[in-house]
Amino acid sequence: MPNYMFAYHGGGAPETPEEGEKVMAAWMAWYGSMGDAVVDGGNPVLQSMTVSKDGVADNGGANPLSGYTIVSADGYTAACEMAKGCPIVVDGSGSVEVAELHEM
Repeated sequence: MPNYMFAYHGGGAPETPEEGEKVMAAWMAWYGSMGDAVVDGGNPVLQSMTVSKDGVADNGGANPLSGYTIVSADGYTAACEMAKGCPIVVDGSGSVEVAELHEM
């Protein structure tokens, strides 16, 4: 079964410890709903840097990455269905880019 990367765009850091607990509970519930399909729970990321032939920009580009997860799925349809349950998709604060990982 192929692996897929979920690249997160958007979302935000919780403003209070209570909000942080609520956010973490939502993510853990989502991961739990996917069970063994979660290959690597990933992590949020800090500042994004964009590297091009013109140099390095600290703006993260037009749609900066905010985190990632690796899952195993039967195909794009199944992976996208899993991604629909992501907390930042559900609450409307972000989006998930789904890409199949190419084994080399």
